[in-house]
Amino acid sequence: MGGIGERDFLFPPAETPNTVVLFTQKKHVIDTPLVKRGQNVITLEDMRWRRCDIKTVQLVYPCMAKMEARSRGADDAWLVRDGFVTEGSTNNAHIITPAGKIVTRDLSTDILHGITRQTVLQCAQDLQLTVEERPFTIEEAENAAEAYSTCASGLVSPVVSINERLIGSGRPGPITASLRQIYIEKCRASAF
Repeated sequence: MGGIGERDFLFPPAETPNTVVLFTQKKHVIDTPLVKRGQNVITLEDMRWRRCDIKTVQLVYPCMAKMEARSRGADDAWLVRDGFVTEGSTNNAHIITPAGKIVTRDLSTDILHGITRQTVLQCAQDLQLTVEERPFTIEEAENAAEAYSTCASGLVSPVVSINERLIGSGRPGPITASLRQIYIEKCRASAF
């Protein structure tokens, strides 16, 4: 499907030639200032449709959330529905409890089932860390020992404050750093 054709919601005829569009960009993802200092996030109401598990071009609200975060001096926004964090504007959200347990939203229609999320959870198991997939509240997040987000362009990115409340020491934490390192090693090993 696709290719050159009128955009009136009809599929183009089978003989329509395919169109291929590619683009590249240079982006540093390993040693970035944001990873070294950690992200500051705010929370916003999750106003997206209820099928967030489907990756679409319907990104108006995530863009608006990211812009609202920037306008408030934060790096990103974690979205909240019914009192529980769903995910970030462009990433999956994770916290680490004071007992060292990783908590992240369970798979449902409320979050995009990120490939980076899946791989990082496997890295956590490789490190013999306990993972609990369940909803968590803003209060739990603000009282976490560590927090981080996962996405393809940010890999494992530490979160050092939520709603201007410092997480743990207010610096990227050691578990997050270990997960980031093992994730990068795993990616590099699979690239060759």
